[in-house]
Amino acid sequence: MRKSIRAAAVGTACAIAGIALYGTGAATAGQTTAKTTAEPHNIGLLVQEIDSYYGTKADSSGVYQASKDSQYAKDLARIEADAKKYIKRAAAQAEHRHEKPAVVFDIDDTLLLSLDYEKKTNYTYNSATWAEYVAKADRPAVFGTPELVEYAESKGVEVFYNSGLKESQRSAAVENLKKVGADINLDTDHVFLKDAANPPAYLSSCATAAAWTCTTVQYKSGTRKHIESLGYEIVANFGDQYSDLEGGYADKTYKLPNPTYYVS
Repeated sequence: MRKSIRAAAVGTACAIAGIALYGTGAATAGQTTAKTTAEPHNIGLLVQEIDSYYGTKADSSGVYQASKDSQYAKDLARIEADAKKYIKRAAAQAEHRHEKPAVVFDIDDTLLLSLDYEKKTNYTYNSATWAEYVAKADRPAVFGTPELVEYAESKGVEVFYNSGLKESQRSAAVENLKKVGADINLDTDHVFLKDAANPPAYLSSCATAAAWTCTTVQYKSGTRKHIESLGYEIVANFGDQYSDLEGGYADKTYKLPNPTYYVS
């Protein structure tokens, strides 16, 4: 479930302060619901902090963009530099072991930035307006991550995508990924989206044509398990939510910064 800034103000404030590489087995404090009688973080101040973190500015077309000089950009660059070193090493080790290495990327706010949507909806989620926004297929890239996709591919690592977007949004997602330069393995064998009408057999424990009850963790980890069943070793998994990363089936996980919303 996607939650607005109002529903997770305290957790979001913590996310701003605690953005870092998220390693396998790390504590999931980012998903803990605060139980306190203290006054929550002020929404107005929190929005100011988020704008400062992103260096948010509207361009000439009125689209809110993140600044390349922002702390957000710096945090991404640090994580991505570490990831490249790790992927290079993991790829070499996989070749030595005769394994098939793979990486998995979430899409929303891991490869494609939705800051403009969040700003213009005052950090609240609505399925109809979100669908309209995705359908435009013109979101900018999250700084550096399309290049990370290309880097993994250049090292002989198979690239997969594991997104909470709907199957009906596939064409828009693929078009947008191509626009930002993540134009690698965008076929149905590599891009996994939620198909509630025809859920795959490997999710049968929580999804049937009659009812989809999978949590984000069940859906994403179940998909990674399926990828590994095809003979791949997932050496790295990238996402902007802790729920993108939990559930296993990845040697290493990378949490990218996103203080604008929370997905349980």
